[in-house]
Amino acid sequence: MTPIVIEKWHNIVRTRDASGLGELLADDVVFHSPVVHTPQVGKAITSVYLAAAVQVFGNEGFRYVREIVGESDAVLEFETEIDGIVINGVDMITWNENGQITEFKVMIRPLKAVNLIHQKMGEMLAGKTRPAQ
Repeated sequence: MTPIVIEKWHNIVRTRDASGLGELLADDVVFHSPVVHTPQVGKAITSVYLAAAVQVFGNEGFRYVREIVGESDAVLEFETEIDGIVINGVDMITWNENGQITEFKVMIRPLKAVNLIHQKMGEMLAGKTRPAQ
């Protein structure tokens, strides 16, 4: 059975509606980006990153292809194609007893995909945030 926190995340991705992030993220959530060296801490900055990611990655070809789910964590492997580049990655998600995400780590491959996502996320985030490098 899929935990409710993962069901909520899937709904955000499926609908491309990030309005539910405020409820889903813990106040002290930590976000690990594949292109920003320093972890981003807090609900506000994590919401900005995840909302942008939902738009950048959210195309008709995006799909989760495998899920490994534990009691309070999950690894969701995804695939998509953007600008002709096939992207493979994982979302590593940890949540607390309140069903709120406490850590969200994204890892992607290949290098062409990392470079493309760096560019696309940079465009999406321009003026919205100044992430620590």
